[in-house]
Amino acid sequence: MDNRIAIEIKDGVADVRLIRADKMNALDQEMFAALVAATERLANEKGLRAVVLSGEGRAFCAGLDMGRFAAMKESGGNGIAGGEKRDLTIRTHGKANFAQQAVWGWRQLPVPVIAAVHGVAYGGGFQLALGADMRYVAPDTKMSIMEIKWGLVPDMAGTPVLATLMRDDILRELTYTGRVFSPEEGQAYGLVTRICADPRAAALETAREIAGKNPDAIRAAKRMLNNLSVDPGPALLAESVEQQKLIGSPNQLESVRANIEKRAPKFAD
Repeated sequence: MDNRIAIEIKDGVADVRLIRADKMNALDQEMFAALVAATERLANEKGLRAVVLSGEGRAFCAGLDMGRFAAMKESGGNGIAGGEKRDLTIRTHGKANFAQQAVWGWRQLPVPVIAAVHGVAYGGGFQLALGADMRYVAPDTKMSIMEIKWGLVPDMAGTPVLATLMRDDILRELTYTGRVFSPEEGQAYGLVTRICADPRAAALETAREIAGKNPDAIRAAKRMLNNLSVDPGPALLAESVEQQKLIGSPNQLESVRANIEKRAPKFAD
């Protein structure tokens, strides 16, 4: 975890930073493992009151590591799973699979989590921000539900959260097109909590304010608010089932090849 995520805890506030700045904090297998390990550690951290999740360098998180798509292009679909084709429908963490837990784990933490987002939050990176209770976003940030660019669907626990935040038709538009949207649009859609010149500083300020409140009441409030949502289990499983069918299929691989080769895709009917 130490080469992907840094955690500093002070006065009950965990400052969690993705530290793969040279790759815009892209999601490789080590980053997935580090995200899951971070949530497991924080879930058992005594005296924890709030969490701020941010990324070092130019971006919050650029999404899935490009090297994994390149491997997929060469391996006929196996590359996205790090060299082996995995059964995404296996539940490794309650209702979630391993990749989903990298996002869902933040939602499950007993204390509030604030994502401080800057640069880009694309695909899996955007879904990671959705795992937080709140999203503070820099004015020039670019965001996208970008999985369709690679012939895929969102499969990291984003859909059950998105369904609680935004209108169904806008969610469909963004999922079907992969369109990049601005913080102002995201705020209008219900996806951005605040637009801040310095989202990490603002998030830490809010986290410290939360840390000064009755911790029993804060944890009770998070349990209560989490229970307002419908059971996420069917949505999480549906993500995995649909993604499993897409990975390595001819049209999905054509999406990958076309993007890497910078040409228009030629899909089969």
